Amino acid sequence: MVSDRGLDVLRVIVQDYVASREPVGSKSIVERHSFGVSAATIRSDMAQLEEEELITAPHTSSGRVPTDKGYRVFVNQLADVKPLSSAQRHAIEAFLGDSADLDDVLARTVRLLSQLTHQVALVQYPSLGRSRIRHVELVQLSDTRLMTVLITDTGRVEQRIIELTTTGSAADIATIRARLNAELTGLGLTEAAAHLTSFADGLEPAQRPLAGLIAESLSEQVLANRQDKLVMAGAANLARTGDDFSGSIFPVLEAIEEQVTLLRLFGEMEQEVGSISVRIGRENEQYGLAEASVLSSGYAASGGELAQLGVLGPTRMDYSSNMTAVRAVARYLSKLLGDN
Repeated sequence: MVSDRGLDVLRVIVQDYVASREPVGSKSIVERHSFGVSAATIRSDMAQLEEEELITAPHTSSGRVPTDKGYRVFVNQLADVKPLSSAQRHAIEAFLGDSADLDDVLARTVRLLSQLTHQVALVQYPSLGRSRIRHVELVQLSDTRLMTVLITDTGRVEQRIIELTTTGSAADIATIRARLNAELTGLGLTEAAAHLTSFADGLEPAQRPLAGLIAESLSEQVLANRQDKLVMAGAANLARTGDDFSGSIFPVLEAIEEQVTLLRLFGEMEQEVGSISVRIGRENEQYGLAEASVLSSGYAASGGELAQLGVLGPTRMDYSSNMTAVRAVARYLSKLLGDN
């Protein structure tokens, strides 16, 4: 068992190593921190930590660095997750509050989270398994081009341009628009896709070719919306921390390019709003991220759907600050989407 002082020694080893990227020795601990004991006593504590596999020596006669197990103890028992300062909170509110729609707010979210943490930021679109259609809009751009706009109750807006092979009058388009909203509003996405297959059959024969093109486009949009998606920002931060990976960072880059991989990882992490889930190093080995850590928190969209946001970076990261940022942004995003 590690003593209380031993845990405090582990805390400062993690903090000092994260700050300096240099192995931490007993002399440095005595000089930098007020333990009130000799360097020999600190060395004894460090020997116990090493025996418990919480720290390790990267080189002969060097200081010590945390292991994955050491980071796990730090996160579970020692990390001090503080609220953001009022200035940080105001910055989040100002940056995200100007968002125009769901796509814009999620794009802003990952940029903000990447800036706050200096890590790769990830945000998952709200799961649309139970989402419903709120509105369909048709916008005639020219005689041969039409834009279909699909809006869900989670706030997602999808647009698509149709190149028309058949023409229709403004009155025809208005009739099709009204009929679409009358029949699709409130339907779940799966139900709406099935309904669209026969939508044109209920219209006048002259309107059916145009209605069929529109229904086909909307069906593709509906089915595309059922797929989970991630938005990412800050991949360049990995290059700045390349020395924290013992080998190449390319396996990590490959993993984050595979959205399916990260979505599976997110799926295994706790989704409760306001809670923080942390996966460290070898806990992510099956995903090709054995030298990376992932921090995530759930957020709630306007339709009540849950999704994840978080950060990915090397195991040598500032867990306390990053956990604070992830939790705060998730809570604000839930409030913003709930209010809208």
